[in-house]
Amino acid sequence: MIDVQESFRQRPDWAAVSNPDIVAQVNRLVEAARAKGDLVVWVMHAEPDTGTVFDPALGHVRPIEGLVPADREPIITKSSHNAFTTTNLQQLLTQRGINHLLISGIRTEQCCETTARVAFDLGYDVTFVTDATATNPIPHRDAPADRTMDEILADPRTLTTDEIIARTEYALAGRFATIATVKELTGS
Repeated sequence: MIDVQESFRQRPDWAAVSNPDIVAQVNRLVEAARAKGDLVVWVMHAEPDTGTVFDPALGHVRPIEGLVPADREPIITKSSHNAFTTTNLQQLLTQRGINHLLISGIRTEQCCETTARVAFDLGYDVTFVTDATATNPIPHRDAPADRTMDEILADPRTLTTDEIIARTEYALAGRFATIATVKELTGS
């Protein structure tokens, strides 16, 4: 579970999130994994000493409300876009003999997609659960930084969440990951 944390709900762009029901989707995946005895790893993104919503000192670098890691489920903290580079995730997976990963979380095209690509390059079989990810519209690179969400959404150069999700699926499918839905994986 990549970056499904309170930090994102503190940002103004949360109002335009692609999947406001992400907690329910992630909980369905987590419950199914636990029922099968699979390991659930919670990955949090942190940017210490920045004063942003990702600064652990502000208290938002924790699972989003409604998600509760079980006692023995690892919670690891990363400072890179992928879940491997700045953590011991690979060591943890290797020690447990895990070679297949289900990836879900927040920022479909950023931390989730990057983790999927790195995982594949490291030799893991990857399933990307797109409907258990979430993202926000991405303003054009030349757009002023101080625009409101309404201005961002009104700009025809803005990538919509549907465009971002479709692009991620096209980029990953058949190359880095198998794309699956929560229903396909859980049967419900």
